Amino acid sequence: MKNIIILLFVALFVFSCKPKVDPKYKAEIDKWHKERIERLRKPDGWLSLVGLFWLKEGENTFGSDSSNDINFPKWKSRPFMGSFFLDSNKVTVKMTLGLAVNKDDNKLKEIRMVNDIEGIPTILKFGSLRWNIIKRSGDMYGVRLRDSENELIKKFKGIERFDIDPEWRIEATFKPYNPPKKISVPSVIGTIDEEISPGRLEFSYDEQKYSVDVIHSDGKYFLIFSDLTNGETTYGAGRFLMIERENEKGKTIIDFNKAYNPPCAFTKYATCPLPPKQNMLKLKIEAGEKKYGHGGH
Repeated sequence: MKNIIILLFVALFVFSCKPKVDPKYKAEIDKWHKERIERLRKPDGWLSLVGLFWLKEGENTFGSDSSNDINFPKWKSRPFMGSFFLDSNKVTVKMTLGLAVNKDDNKLKEIRMVNDIEGIPTILKFGSLRWNIIKRSGDMYGVRLRDSENELIKKFKGIERFDIDPEWRIEATFKPYNPPKKISVPSVIGTIDEEISPGRLEFSYDEQKYSVDVIHSDGKYFLIFSDLTNGETTYGAGRFLMIERENEKGKTIIDFNKAYNPPCAFTKYATCPLPPKQNMLKLKIEAGEKKYGHGGH
């Protein structure tokens, strides 16, 4: 009985020592998470992916018939829909005679498709299907296929999170690279891309110092990192985080409560980057999103 009382006292003491979460901060994190879930559920969100097909040089036929080079889902397409033609760094699609698809609600028979690296990608539509061209390391060109009626969207129940903990909202110092340096970023498809890092973020946690390299993204810093929770409570290949740019004193905030799963946690048709070696942190970051199901990869 005495031991039980001691254990209860210790548990109560630990609980009472946990920092309280400011209601405004909790509302901010909850709003961020809600918007994140809504984006995933959109007809063009990551949950809509149903295929990724790498193109060979020359003609690549596509449609639901198994004789095609690329097989689109049955009941959603037609047996013979047309062909993609890869000519060096250019992809053109030609539709089968009598079959037209929509681009911006305009029917077409042939078009040169802009890939996702060139700019705003060309998106073609047929029923609930949407597809575009992606370009990856070297000369890899692929057809990314989405279905706005994908079962994964309907079955999605959200993502479990760690409790919001203000201790994981950490001030960091931005240390610029002059000039910006190239860092090697591997991917789940086995490629290694050279990305430009403007600098590193240095921070401390539990009296230990850490640093991570970041990449520019939409006016913010993009962080690809791993930690000791990966494969246990979080996605095995690491997580992502968006970080505001530094202020005039070189300071910013790394808020691990907003750490989120890469698309590959949900679908095998994504081409996610993996953490570079210098971003593999030797600590348990029990904040942000936990792993989802069994993961896509």
